[in-house]
This record gives sequence, C-alpha cells and structure tokens, in this order.
Amino acid sequence: MDEFILFVQQNIHIAPYAIFGLLLLAGFNLPVSEDLMLFISATLAAKYPEQLIPLFIGVYLGVYGSDVICFYMGRIFGPHIFKIKFFAKMMNPQKVEWFKTNIEKYGIVALIVGRFIPFGVRNGIFLTSGITGVKPIKFCIYDLIAATISTSVFFTAYYFIGPPMIEYIKKFNLIIFIIFIFTLFIYLIVRKRQKRRA
Repeated sequence: MDEFILFVQQNIHIAPYAIFGLLLLAGFNLPVSEDLMLFISATLAAKYPEQLIPLFIGVYLGVYGSDVICFYMGRIFGPHIFKIKFFAKMMNPQKVEWFKTNIEKYGIVALIVGRFIPFGVRNGIFLTSGITGVKPIKFCIYDLIAATISTSVFFTAYYFIGPPMIEYIKKFNLIIFIIFIFTLFIYLIVRKRQKRRA
C-alpha cells in the first residue's frame, strides 16, 4: 500500500481514478480498505486543494460502486456464493439470517449503521441484501443515502484533522464492532431458545 500512496502522490491527476478502481475491487471482497482509501483521498485533497472535488467524487463513487457490485453478486449467485471458500469464511447461515432480519426490520437504518461496522461486516450486509431478495432500486436508494453520510463524515474528518483522526476512527470502529458482536450473540441465543420451545 505504501507503493500505491507514493504512486498517487507522484501522479496526483490520476489519483481519483486509481482510488475509484481499487474500491471497485473491494466489491468482490478483495482486501482493499475503504477507510484507508478515504484517508488517502482526504489527505491528498488537503495537500492538493485543486484536486479536492475529483478526489471526493472518485472515492465516493468507488464506495458506492463497490456496494452495488457486492449486492449484485449476492443477487446473482444467491446462497451458492458461500460454497466458494473465499466467501464461506465471511458468512454463515446464522449471520445471514441475522442480517436478513435486521434489514427487513430496520431498512435504511440497518444499512447506515452497517456502513460503520468494520472487519468485513459491510460486505456481509450487502451480500445478504442481494441474497435475500431486497429490491435493487430499494437497495440502491438506501445505500446511496448511507454511503453519502459515511463518506462525507469520514472524508471531512480526515481532511480537517488528518492522521490523528485514524486513532479516533479505529476506536470508534472497535466500539461499533463490539456492539455488533454482542447483539449478534444475544440474537443467536434468543433464536436457539425459541427453536427449543417450538
């Protein structure tokens, strides 16, 4: 990644396209950090103000495009996608059921909150949305709103605060992730008890 940062600094005019392209790869569940791309874009924008708008547009469209790719992978391949070892590590039937329940119950709120959960949870939500039959137009509108909020918040924070913001974001992400794990754990316990009673 250091080589990539050096490359975009030396070729700032193509940085928005490079960041956009890398983020699209993240939609295929490749290890490209959305948070890191936002940080790189914002810090480059602070250093090269004339590139502020292109960099924001590049990272914003990359984030949104990545989500849509992930959604359609779930929609096209369905549950069979988890037979592929690469994706099987990411999800299990219990998680899929939990995501499905929350997406159906909370809709856009689930997508907005999900965007702030790190460690592969984001893609899990988008895949599940596709697998469980969420209407494409509904997903695209909901995720457009969610992506606009998260991208704007993180880009602005990184732009004005810079590197020190990374530690705050890491702590924030960790707290959100712990809450997510705790909620999932409670959900699985409740489901297990309900099945025993049935």
